[in-house]
Amino acid sequence: MHTYLLVNILSISVPFIASFDRRLKFYREWKYFLPAMFITLVFFIAWDVLYTHWGIWGFNDRHLTGIKILNLPLEEWLFFVTIPYACVFTYHALKYLLKKDILAPFAGTISWILILVLVITGAVFYDHLYTSVTFGLTALFILLHLYVFKSKYLGRFILTYAIILIPFFIVNGILTGSWIEEEVVFYDDTMNLGIRMFTIPVEDSIYGLLLILMNITFYEKFKTLY
Repeated sequence: MHTYLLVNILSISVPFIASFDRRLKFYREWKYFLPAMFITLVFFIAWDVLYTHWGIWGFNDRHLTGIKILNLPLEEWLFFVTIPYACVFTYHALKYLLKKDILAPFAGTISWILILVLVITGAVFYDHLYTSVTFGLTALFILLHLYVFKSKYLGRFILTYAIILIPFFIVNGILTGSWIEEEVVFYDDTMNLGIRMFTIPVEDSIYGLLLILMNITFYEKFKTLY
């Protein structure tokens, strides 16, 4: 059963086809998205290789093709292409559909609440490596947006992420064992909080937030360069 590969294909199929919509024309954004995706992929693959080696998470061979690169399944590499593509496409589509950044007035407050929650939780559970590292890196990256990058698009990102949570629960639900026999991805629960949203570790939602925010950050940066 190539469950993980099928999840990747289904995740990108509709956004890819919709990229050629004559109104959205996301294919014209590929020159910004592709380098952004590549930079983010390098960072997350390095993290993934290390955490897989340490056994903080792992992969069920029953749901894989068996092809591995740097001891990571091919499907895991594809995850860092297909999911960012779908999410950045959603971000792009929402910018077209909603001309006004409706969450802009609240972006700073939401960001600071999130930073405080992440920093406090990460500090308290410093010995839970999935929790502390993910929460700490995400808090730092949001802080950079507020005071270094001074981003004007955090409101749009927050709205995008809120909408993405719907497919997130479906995709990550499948990968962590919902609706299938045995999970695709398994975790050492001594390295996380042990809190599950259905079958999904709560840390996955913050990991996903950082993954998508990094992609959008570099995507927006490349758009200013050329």
